[in-house]
Amino acid sequence: MGIQSAAMMIKSVHVRKLFSEYDYDLELCCPLTFIHSPNGMGKSTLMHMLYAALKGDMRYLDETPFERMEIWFDDDAIMVLQNYDGRLSVLMQKNEVDVPLTDADMADVCNCIYIPPERLAYKKGDGHLVPTLEAYAHELYARFRYAKEHRELEPHPENARPDLSDGELEFWAKDLKAKLDFIKDAGFEPEIPARMKFPPSRYEISKDRQGYEELTASIDEYVKRNYVLAESVIIYKDIVNEIFIDKSITVSDTGKLGVVMNNGMSLPLQRLSSGEKQILIMFFALLFHAEPGSVVVLDEPEISLHVSWQQKLGRYYSDICRVRNIQMIVATHSPQVIHDMWEYARELRPSDA
Repeated sequence: MGIQSAAMMIKSVHVRKLFSEYDYDLELCCPLTFIHSPNGMGKSTLMHMLYAALKGDMRYLDETPFERMEIWFDDDAIMVLQNYDGRLSVLMQKNEVDVPLTDADMADVCNCIYIPPERLAYKKGDGHLVPTLEAYAHELYARFRYAKEHRELEPHPENARPDLSDGELEFWAKDLKAKLDFIKDAGFEPEIPARMKFPPSRYEISKDRQGYEELTASIDEYVKRNYVLAESVIIYKDIVNEIFIDKSITVSDTGKLGVVMNNGMSLPLQRLSSGEKQILIMFFALLFHAEPGSVVVLDEPEISLHVSWQQKLGRYYSDICRVRNIQMIVATHSPQVIHDMWEYARELRPSDA
């Protein structure tokens, strides 16, 4: 189980006059919802609108014809987007109080990531197309390098717990040691002073209470900083290697993402099939970009995937939602993606249909 933060879940989304025609009232499941509908009903547009509203992307919203959009949250707050004569206003309603929102305010409501249908490449700020998998492999390498280069434990007196008894401090240290072992399995670990044993025995604590109090506080901060990355690496490898058939992915001690055939031959990332790249990209975004408490909007996960792979996705999504404390909204044309999880499925249909 990872280190989680409180999540702000979306309960429902309501849209009026999308494309000057469709009214939608979409009740969501928490934490996972599959959205399905026939082609041409505005499903992908609605998913992108939701993301744009939670990122403050006013340009996309201004270019999308709709009259009103409401996003209802589980704390009874409502984000309201209203078009008046071509001018878009945004406010947050809660406890009968309306607070106008700027685009920066909108982006602060909750962390949201969008995984679009066009995933194999993306445009950089200069307009150049970049292969997504190549960029993600470089990102993983950079994050690994940073973690390995910052092994030193820094003082964090604000985390110290002088209120703990020696026995309670010993228990806290043992809990942190288990997390350190997990982080070490992912490929990196902190630099603990040679003169100190961790976790300490109660006798060692009694001899140097202040020293072990400070060390435990520093290790607590290190764990908070690195546990989610380590967890992401381990879960990422577990999921991908359960899906892939004749090959597996590896992450080297330096954080280099690689592929090895079952016969031992190494394979360049660019030689993977389109479906294999889709799996690597999709789960990388879910595990390395969706922070605990995030909302993830995923559009058409089935692209390039065999039916047998599509049928596995829902359970992995459910597990990631639980472990990471995130909410996922998945738009799909494929009943195979929903598979045996129809209790989490919602059909997007006009309210008057």
